[in-house]
Amino acid sequence: MDDKSLERGSFAAPAPLGSEFSHEVLAVVLRVRRDRLEALLWQRAIPPFQSEWSLPCGPLGASERLGTAVGRHLAAKVDITDIAHLEQLETRSDPGRDPRGRVLATAYLALVASDAEPGIPADTAWHPVTALPPVAFDHASIIGSATARLRAKLSYTNIGFALAPASFTIAQLRDIYATALGHPVSATNLQRILTRRGVIAPTERAAPSTAAGGRPATLYRFAARNLVITNPFAAFRPAAAGIRS
Repeated sequence: MDDKSLERGSFAAPAPLGSEFSHEVLAVVLRVRRDRLEALLWQRAIPPFQSEWSLPCGPLGASERLGTAVGRHLAAKVDITDIAHLEQLETRSDPGRDPRGRVLATAYLALVASDAEPGIPADTAWHPVTALPPVAFDHASIIGSATARLRAKLSYTNIGFALAPASFTIAQLRDIYATALGHPVSATNLQRILTRRGVIAPTERAAPSTAAGGRPATLYRFAARNLVITNPFAAFRPAAAGIRS
């Protein structure tokens, strides 16, 4: 076990029972890659839950804001700095969530664009949210909450900007949305809805020609690269409700 593993395995040790509660921050880092919605996890080196997988996490400093703390731990512990969007997700306060004592946890949702190539340590890996390995503490449940939050916001905000590359074809964007949502999405309907809401706009460029020939597809971009509520009552529904690929 190296020094880095020792440091990362012990940083969340809680205060003794009966004293002030420890408070940690966690990040559910998600991306779409190879038609999978993936979460970033690192493998614990020491008990509890030795060899199981954990979300990137660490203690909240005494004079530190939550957002600053989560950014610091992402950069220092899993070397992730290419975050396209970060938002607070929820706080967990179950007294039994950590077997070593009571630890409050504030979780964040972090999104990485599909074309980003962040460097990660050897004990860290991306895992599909639908096929997670053994996960420590209550982190699998937190990943479920983050996945649900992302899917909801894809319906009424422009949050897709944080998953997509800077420019893309409608087919590429359809694949990203379908993977993140977990159900088929019609490219035609997606283009119509997002264009009508002003979420995406065509660029003056086209995608490279393919071997199949035909007219090169137009490249699009997101109109804003920060979170905007576009329609609080809208929803992309599963194929059974009428949206089909």
